[in-house]
Amino acid sequence: MAAMTGKTLTAWRQHIEQDSEAVFSLLKTHIASLPKDDNAWLALATDEQLREQTDALLPRYRTHPGELPLFGIPFAIKDNVDAAGWPTTAACPAFRYIAQRDATAVAKLKAAGAILIGKTNLDQFATGLVGTRSPYGAVVNTFYAEYVSGGSSSGSASVVARGLVPFAFGTDTAGSGRVPAGFNNIVGLKPTKGWLSARGVLPACRLNDTLSVFALTTEDAFAVASLAGGYDSEDAYSRVNPATAPAALAEKPVFAIPDQLTFFADSQAEQAWLAALEQVQASGATLRTIDFSPFSQLAEQLYQGPWVAERTAAVGEMLQHPEQMDPTVYQIISAGLAYSAVDAFKAEYLRAELTQQILAALSEVDALLVPTSPTIHTLEEMKQEPIRFNSQFGTYTNFTNLADLSALALPAPFRADGLPAGITLIAPAWHDRALAEFGLRWQQQLALPLGATGQPFPGDTATLPSSASHVRVAVVGAHLRGMPLNFQLTRRDAVFVEATETASCYRLYALANTQPAKPGLARQATGASILVELWDIPLARFGEFVAEIPAPLGIGSLELSDGRWVKGFICEPAALHDARDITDYKGWRNWLNRQESKHV
Repeated sequence: MAAMTGKTLTAWRQHIEQDSEAVFSLLKTHIASLPKDDNAWLALATDEQLREQTDALLPRYRTHPGELPLFGIPFAIKDNVDAAGWPTTAACPAFRYIAQRDATAVAKLKAAGAILIGKTNLDQFATGLVGTRSPYGAVVNTFYAEYVSGGSSSGSASVVARGLVPFAFGTDTAGSGRVPAGFNNIVGLKPTKGWLSARGVLPACRLNDTLSVFALTTEDAFAVASLAGGYDSEDAYSRVNPATAPAALAEKPVFAIPDQLTFFADSQAEQAWLAALEQVQASGATLRTIDFSPFSQLAEQLYQGPWVAERTAAVGEMLQHPEQMDPTVYQIISAGLAYSAVDAFKAEYLRAELTQQILAALSEVDALLVPTSPTIHTLEEMKQEPIRFNSQFGTYTNFTNLADLSALALPAPFRADGLPAGITLIAPAWHDRALAEFGLRWQQQLALPLGATGQPFPGDTATLPSSASHVRVAVVGAHLRGMPLNFQLTRRDAVFVEATETASCYRLYALANTQPAKPGLARQATGASILVELWDIPLARFGEFVAEIPAPLGIGSLELSDGRWVKGFICEPAALHDARDITDYKGWRNWLNRQESKHV
């Protein structure tokens, strides 16, 4: 079973499908093969816990396997996330309790067939970006043990990077779901706040917390987040996706980069960043510098002002027992007692003002691109400057949740010393899918080995799950790329997906007396495959788009040559009587080109 380490979701599925009835013994053997005395784990599933989960799933899998997309696949959760019957400690033994219910997101993954096999170490009370502030010991970097793993989701990142599980939950308030990803060459998806329920997650800063997902690939991270996400009436801060964001970034996106970057004299981190920028530009993206001062000012607020009092509120009575807390964690959290309610309101006003400036800057680009961390430190160095060096790691992460942004940490060219150095894409809320779509392309372009496993990046084409927040529309005429009405799509954040053909039962007509010139598409007994373009438009903008379509055109359902059905342009039969049949040209663009050639 040791051979199952370093595998993606697809590889796990393929292995399990060979003998689904043996999933219990498969996972039992896998757990037995895990390294002993590995402090990335705080608890591992007992045989009883494993049997209970697999037995509950097998009957359903036998009859409806498609309803369990994660059947038998092991995962881990950070130990500030509840799982029924498991202890939750937040890396503070005195705080320990046995959870009575699964956290909502954990329950959703179990319902999809995933098997919880362990809970992972963290910086105590999720306070830190280092992975060293735990009574259970520091979790070391998966490439060089003398360096930090990053935190606070240190254990979750470590077990994913080593391929012990294909995905794991972390949490992210200041960067805890991104910094460990950058330090260990894995993907860290920091969702829009409220997409994944926080019920059953011990808060650090409740207004600025979110679960995060670690995985070896963007494809896996987004698939897991999609299964775990959704509105939860039991979480006061859960949100409904407004379905206004694009499905993908532009084919050749424009990325903002900070006008002033600091690497704290770490030349290797800086060179790795420059190498990443070269790769980004090679992908077709354009880079544009922006004023980074609002981002930096907002980042400073998280720990250097009244916002730290949120952590004070979360810990509660534990502050009365400093001897039972990590000294650095206590120093940070107890500082919240110095602020008043007036201070807190003033901090919120400043946050809103800076967020407005940040969103204005991001509205001019597709996303912000930053180093995941400007530097990395050894375990010994962290002992000397535990707070100052920790704050360095948050330079490009701390502002993200305060400004209500989505983020995706990605593997990137390594440092010269062999340590990972990741990049992070940041965009407004609900751009999670758009960032993930670029993440797919980026990982395929670089094809770096998976995490710290040494396994090659899989060569198969990666895809994202279908989106309920977008409508796929087939356009056939004036809305094609380069045509006069294409702007009606692009101004609504619709994105081009592919050029394809209809089924061979459509006829195309050049309509009379239309400005600009338009075709009509009709399904008939005989016809041909007509060239079309597929576009994904945000669901909330679809009605606006349809409202602009004049008679005799409308939107109906079109059959494509490969059997898919999508929404698309259709035409009233009455308008075809005086229209010219141009089916033989197989597409509107071909017809226009023919007309132009006649006038040359």
